[in-house]
Amino acid sequence: MKNLRLIILAILPLGVFSQAQHALPENDKLNLTNTEIIWDEWGVPHIYADNDEDLFFAQGWSQMHLHGNLILKMYGQARGKASEYWGEKYLETDILVHTFKLQETSDRWVNSLYTESKRLFNSFVNGINAYAEAHPETLKEENRLVLPVRIDDIMLNDAFSYIFGFILEREKNLLQTWNSKGSNAFAIAPARSASNHAMLVQNPHWSWSSGLYVETHFTTPDKNIYGAASPGAPGFVIAFNEFLGWANTDNTIDNVDIYELELVNDGYLLDGKATDFIKELKTIKIKLPDGSFLEKEIEILWSKHGPVFKKWGQKALALRVAVPGITVGSHLPNPRYELWKLATATNFKEFEEALKMFQMSYSNYMYADKDGNIFYLFNGFIPEREKGGWDYWQQIIKGGKSEDIWTKIHPYEDLPKVKNPDSGWLQNTNDPPWYCTFPQVLHPEEFPSYFSPQGMDFRNQIAGRLIGGDSSITFDELIDYKLSTRFESADRLLDDLFQAIDSYGSKQAKEAKKVLETWDRQAENNSVGTEVFQNWSYNMFLLSHEEEIYAIPWDKENPLTTPDGLADPKKAVKVFEGTIKTVERRYGSLTKPYGEMLRLKMDSIDLPANGAIGSVGCLRVIWPAGGDPEDFYVSGGDSYVGIVEFGDKVKAKVLLSYGNSSQEGSPHRGDQLQLFSEKKLRDAYFYREDVQKHAKRIEVLNGGTFTKMD
Repeated sequence: MKNLRLIILAILPLGVFSQAQHALPENDKLNLTNTEIIWDEWGVPHIYADNDEDLFFAQGWSQMHLHGNLILKMYGQARGKASEYWGEKYLETDILVHTFKLQETSDRWVNSLYTESKRLFNSFVNGINAYAEAHPETLKEENRLVLPVRIDDIMLNDAFSYIFGFILEREKNLLQTWNSKGSNAFAIAPARSASNHAMLVQNPHWSWSSGLYVETHFTTPDKNIYGAASPGAPGFVIAFNEFLGWANTDNTIDNVDIYELELVNDGYLLDGKATDFIKELKTIKIKLPDGSFLEKEIEILWSKHGPVFKKWGQKALALRVAVPGITVGSHLPNPRYELWKLATATNFKEFEEALKMFQMSYSNYMYADKDGNIFYLFNGFIPEREKGGWDYWQQIIKGGKSEDIWTKIHPYEDLPKVKNPDSGWLQNTNDPPWYCTFPQVLHPEEFPSYFSPQGMDFRNQIAGRLIGGDSSITFDELIDYKLSTRFESADRLLDDLFQAIDSYGSKQAKEAKKVLETWDRQAENNSVGTEVFQNWSYNMFLLSHEEEIYAIPWDKENPLTTPDGLADPKKAVKVFEGTIKTVERRYGSLTKPYGEMLRLKMDSIDLPANGAIGSVGCLRVIWPAGGDPEDFYVSGGDSYVGIVEFGDKVKAKVLLSYGNSSQEGSPHRGDQLQLFSEKKLRDAYFYREDVQKHAKRIEVLNGGTFTKMD
C-alpha cells in the first residue's frame, strides 16, 4: 500500500504518565504558590504549576482559549453525532464512525488507561469544561451542543483523526500525487556541530486548516517542556526539555491493508468457502433544516479482515489496521502514556525505555540530547507477513486467502534504528530508513523486504547533501538549511530540458527558456521562473507514475546523485509547452515574481509566499490550495518549526506558521505569517526570565477557574 505518512500524533488513543525528574538548574527552579498561565506576545501559554494535575487542567483551559470552536467541532464529529448536531452533510462521516466502531474502541481504551493517566486526562477535560462555562461567548451556539466534554472524547477524537486523516486516504488514492503531508527532521552530533553541542530540527508538514498544532510550554519545579501539542489532546506531540528533544516524520511503513472480497449469497468467500459477515444495525439521528430530526438505520459489516467500508456489485473492500488489541494481540495501546514519558525523560536511557513500551503505531523518531547523543528510529506496528515483498502489499489484496490475514506485529527489537553514527548526522524527510545517514548504516537486505521500499526523492537528497556536506554546522547555518528553497531537481534536469527545447521546442518554448536561464533555482518571494519550473516538474512527476521519465533512474549505488536527465526529451518539451500555457493563463505572465503568484492568505492578511512542493526537492515545503490565481495561496506545508541546540542552556528558535489560534477574531490567527514571508524564526521563551520579559497577560488559577491578574 502507499507509504503511510504521519498524522500528527493526536490521532491515536491516548494515555499519560507522570514520572520523577532530575532537578532543573538552581536558577530556573520555581517556588509556586499558584498555578498560572503567562501568555506571551505570540499567544503561547507558558503554564507554571507545582503538580501535573494543574498543568493538564491549565492546558485544557488554554487550548479552549486558542481553539475552542475547532475542538468542539472535532469532538462532535468523532462521536459520530455530527449529523444530529449540524445536519445531513455529516452523514457520511457518521456512518464511517459507526462502521469502524469508534465508540466501542474508545470505551475499551478508556478502561485500559492507567490510574494516573485517567487522573490527568480528567484534569485536562475539566479545564476544557471550565473554560466553556466561564467564557461561553467565545463558542458558537451550534458547537456548544457538544458540551460537556468527556474523557472518552479525547480517545474518540484520536481514533477519528486516525481513520479519516490517515487510513481512508489510502482508499481515496493508491498513488499519492501531491505531498499533502510530510515532515523534515535532522539531528547533528557534537562532532559535526560548530559549538560542539548536539542540535535538532523539528519540522512537521500538515494542513493549515486542519490537523493544527498548539505551541505550549509546561514548567513545574522538576520539569521544563516546550513544544507542539494537538488541539483536543493533552501532552505533547513534538517537544524538547532541558536535557533532550525529539521530532517525528511520516515514515514509509505499511501497517494498513485493503482487501477485495468476493461476495456470495449474504457473505463472502474465504479459502473457497462462503463465510458470514458479522452484522450490526445502528441508528443515526439527522438534524433537518427545520430543526426536526430524522432517524436513519444503517447496517455495519465486519469480515475476518476487518470492517467493510465500500460495496458495489459482487465486490466489497475491507480494511485491516495493525492495532494491538483490535486486529493483533490482546494488549490495548496507550500511546500518550509513551509520549508523556518521552517528554519527561532526562537522558537517552529513559527515552528509549519509553520507546520500548512500543505504543505508537507509526512514525519515525529523530532524537538529540545534552550528552551529545543522536538517534533515529523507524517506528511502528509492522505486520509479520508470511509472504510477499513491498510491492505485493502496495496493492489491493485479493481477500480470498486466510494466509494474507496477518495477526502479529514485529517487536521493537526488529525495527531499523541508528544511534551515534560515525558520520555525526541523521536525517529523515519521509524517505525509507536506509538513507538516514551516509555512509549507510542500515541495509534493506538485513530486514524483511516488506518493511520499507528502496529509493530517495529529491528532498531526501538535498537534505543529505546539505547536512552531510558540512563538517562544522553552526546554529544559524542549520536554520538556513531548514529554510532553504533551493530546487534539487533543477540541478538535475534543467540542462537537459534546455537542450531538449533547443532541439524540439516551439518559438514560445524557446522564449520561456530564457526565463529559466536567469532563474535563481529557488522559490523565494522575488524569484522569477519558479512557478514555470515547479509546474513543469510536477506534471513530469505525475507522468512518472506511468513511465520512466529519467535518463538515469535512481540507483542504490549512487543514491544521492540519481535520478538524472530526461528519458524522453520530446515528451518533456511537450509537457513544458503545456506548462507555459497554464502559467500564462493563470498569471498573465511568466515573469511575475513568485511571491506575487503564491500568497499567504488568512482573514485580512495577504503576503508573498516562498517554498515549494516537496517533489521538486525543496526543504521549505508548502503546497497551494488550488490552481486558479485566486486559489494559489498556501494551504499547508511547514507547520511547526523548532531548531534546538543542547548546550549549557537550551537555545531554541521556533515558528508556528499560521499562528497559535484558530478562533475567529484572535490576534494570534495568522500573526506569524509575516515572519514566514520574511523567512524568519523567533525565540522560544524557555526560561522563566525570558517568559516574564515577554508577558502580555497572566491568568491565575483560583477556585477552579483562571482569572486575569491585575
